[in-house]
Amino acid sequence: MSEALKAPMGWNSWDCYGAAVTEDVVRQNAKFMADHLKQYGWEYVVVDIQWYEPLAGSHEYHPFTELCMDEYSRLIPAENRFPSSAGGKGFAPLAEYVHSLGLKFGIHIMRGIPRQAVHQNTPIKGTGKTAREVAKTASICYWNSDMYGVDPHKEGARAYYDSIFELYASWGVDFIKCDDIAREVPREEEELVMLSDALKGCGREMILSISPGPAPLDKAELFKQVANMWRITDDFWDKWELLYDMFQRAEKWSIHTGAGHWPDADMLPIGPIRQDYGKENWTKFTKDEQITMMTLWSIFRSPLMIGGEMTGFDEFTMSLLTNEELLAMHRNARHSHQVFRRKIGDTEWIVWTAVSAEGGQYLAVFNAGNQDDELSLALSELEIYAPISFREIWSGEQGQADGEMKISVPSHGAKAFRF
Repeated sequence: MSEALKAPMGWNSWDCYGAAVTEDVVRQNAKFMADHLKQYGWEYVVVDIQWYEPLAGSHEYHPFTELCMDEYSRLIPAENRFPSSAGGKGFAPLAEYVHSLGLKFGIHIMRGIPRQAVHQNTPIKGTGKTAREVAKTASICYWNSDMYGVDPHKEGARAYYDSIFELYASWGVDFIKCDDIAREVPREEEELVMLSDALKGCGREMILSISPGPAPLDKAELFKQVANMWRITDDFWDKWELLYDMFQRAEKWSIHTGAGHWPDADMLPIGPIRQDYGKENWTKFTKDEQITMMTLWSIFRSPLMIGGEMTGFDEFTMSLLTNEELLAMHRNARHSHQVFRRKIGDTEWIVWTAVSAEGGQYLAVFNAGNQDDELSLALSELEIYAPISFREIWSGEQGQADGEMKISVPSHGAKAFRF
């Protein structure tokens, strides 16, 4: 497993293409990232769910459909969607292309072993056991029919996980997003530990990201030991209600953020998303809501995974991803926490702060109300008792304050300051 000393930053295909992403799409987004975003720290290109499903065409799944699988019960890319995988090459050629751009390559997997392998009773590599002998058939994913769980107590179970990570390592995979496991921990903890141990023993450093959420808070210490990222929410989409809800999730998880282990607020649904529903599906977040999202994710230090089709980004969307001072806050914020959340008049204000690893202090002020308003913030609430100079991260405005700051913030918007 990778050390992941900073929260990962990259792109994931789910928000835009669901299960239907293809090789040409991955290549065009990788090229865009290399040309326009790599210099700002963006580096992971991740192929999301069902890359092994030949007929996938949307965000919807085909129940119990035939999957592409090798002779050892391991799923492999569908050649009609990923042509370079033909001839048993798997994702190695695509990973090599991504690496040639100076980026890193990732894939999504589901917890467990293919039902198809269990029904066909195919072998487990390096053992005399079969898929049927290691499967935990009572352990299923309620929203996707591809897999059964793996029973950690059965001989050959660990060998199965060893074999898939051996395969992914041979392809050059740098990032694994494992699904149907984070919120399943109360009943599938042993399988998670076995999976994590197999990844750590594969001989290649890989980020381990586990989904979906909400991950149980009482398992925080376990997650720190077995994964680099874990989802604190179910799928996050472009709805204000979901963004509003993220404040309380981030507040609860903020003490668990640190080098190597990152509570994950999920992908950034920005720009053109849901492409299987038509090209008109631009994010429904307002510009102010997108600034709020980027500010919260950054001061909280959530991983930053872009969800939109990058080649269709406009100038504003690019400005969200290339703000060097914001990304410095994402990189350098320490001891991030909510200072207060209170209603003043008709406006709900949420205030966060963090110290900077490079010196100084960060402040983020969020207007969760439905009208533009001004907050009078006593600096004593930030334990600041002397005059300070500041710079607002989004506008570049500079100034000084002594005792109090008056901060105007639009509805559903945010301001962020470096003192």
